[in-house]
Amino acid sequence: MKNAERVLAATSINIVMVRGACLWMIMALILAWCMVGLNFGMPGLPDIFQGKQTRVLQAHIDFLLMSALILGYYATRVPFPWHVRWAMVVGAFTNSSLFLLMGMFPLLDRAEPPQHLAQHAFQYYLFASLIITSYGFGKGAVLILKSTLGHNSER
Repeated sequence: MKNAERVLAATSINIVMVRGACLWMIMALILAWCMVGLNFGMPGLPDIFQGKQTRVLQAHIDFLLMSALILGYYATRVPFPWHVRWAMVVGAFTNSSLFLLMGMFPLLDRAEPPQHLAQHAFQYYLFASLIITSYGFGKGAVLILKSTLGHNSER
């Protein structure tokens, strides 16, 4: 396969990554407007975001960061297997949503061992998210690194 064909194939194969990154950027924008509304005392928003407002900010930043990471991986033009692409996209959402959930439900934002069913479920969600996200971005990094081996570009 010629280089141009490989690039075209990677672009079409990895399209789910661009779609996911765009969705998470839209989510970051929505959260930015929610923070503006919270700061201006917009009715109803404090009922939705009952936890720390800093958690909403963390979710906003994490959605932006994950979108940037996905777009960076996409820009390498390395074709990723479906499970790596989806792990990145799903992991980017679940990882960022952890902060959002803590901003909405203060019960989840506690350091002590889980006492309630919701806290146990959140803990499973957290660990599943860490595993999925680490797999997607870690395996993607390995595949990008492998694609550079054998290229004599250090002349």
